[in-house]
Amino acid sequence: MLTVTLADLRYRYRQFLIAVVGAGVVLAMGLLLSGLVGGFSAETNGTVAAVGANSWVLANSSSGRIDAVGVFPQSQVAVVAATPGVTSAAPFILLPSQVAVVNGSSVSVNVVGVQVGGLGSPQVSGGSMLSGSGQAVVDDAVGSTVGGVVHIGSATRHVVGTVSGRTLLGGAPVIYTSIADAQAIAFGGAPFITTVITTGTPTSTAPGYTTFTSHQVVQNTLDSLSSATSSIDNSKILMWIVAGIIISALLYVSALQRVRDFAVLKALGSNSASLFASLATQAIIVSLIAALFGAVLANFMGGIFSQPIAIPLDAYLTLPAIAVVVGLLSSLVALRRVTGADPASAFG
Repeated sequence: MLTVTLADLRYRYRQFLIAVVGAGVVLAMGLLLSGLVGGFSAETNGTVAAVGANSWVLANSSSGRIDAVGVFPQSQVAVVAATPGVTSAAPFILLPSQVAVVNGSSVSVNVVGVQVGGLGSPQVSGGSMLSGSGQAVVDDAVGSTVGGVVHIGSATRHVVGTVSGRTLLGGAPVIYTSIADAQAIAFGGAPFITTVITTGTPTSTAPGYTTFTSHQVVQNTLDSLSSATSSIDNSKILMWIVAGIIISALLYVSALQRVRDFAVLKALGSNSASLFASLATQAIIVSLIAALFGAVLANFMGGIFSQPIAIPLDAYLTLPAIAVVVGLLSSLVALRRVTGADPASAFG
């Protein structure tokens, strides 16, 4: 029966190729949706890790999220620095969803204020590090190069350096400035900050504040994207269903064309179970080839999204299993045609 199955695949290869391409593109989109969710985690991990802090002291109102802008006096830095367990402490400001004008175009950015030359100051991949007010280090996605300018509100910042892969909240690039510049943008110059970052871990915090590890900050920040990730996951399931429909349609048409073949095989002694197994085998082979095609294609389609794509390894590992399930379910549409084949019609 396997010989008949493979022979039919070769005979109808054009039909099966259409299913492979169609289902493969849909499965590639499913992988890319997994990559979108993975990108949220990858960009947040990368940006938080680049700060180099062991601990983050935030106001309780921020719920452990660095994008929540829980504002408090900068004088809290000295309090944290004097706490046992702390080696060094520095102010930190994150202002999400700011609008910067770069080369005449508006760009949604995250403004990060850091202590110049201190903890949190970005290590540049091009140009030079921050050395004072009026300067900015920008992620490559901002679209500015060293020597350019960015306008945030009424302020103009000169780009002295660039970094790569520093984005947050769905691909919005980070612009680093001095603490004073960030305070001027958000607080009218008032001495407020949103975080105290430390090396070492404080053994206690003042009332109204909580200490978080970098891992906790990442997880709490990602929680703010839970609605988006849930929607993406639901869309991914829809992609699997669409892939199943494509393969199901192919198998149904193939079964219609093979009704007489089924009758002949039954007349020669094959039972319905073995014939259905033949169709199921075809469906699984087509699904697995489509999954392989989709996995390769997904690596070339990431550029259609503006945010980082990080397809996790487990998505690649589970794709063959998903393909087998899709293939088996798809083959059920032809079950009636197989079981309904009358051996007598082979001689009619």
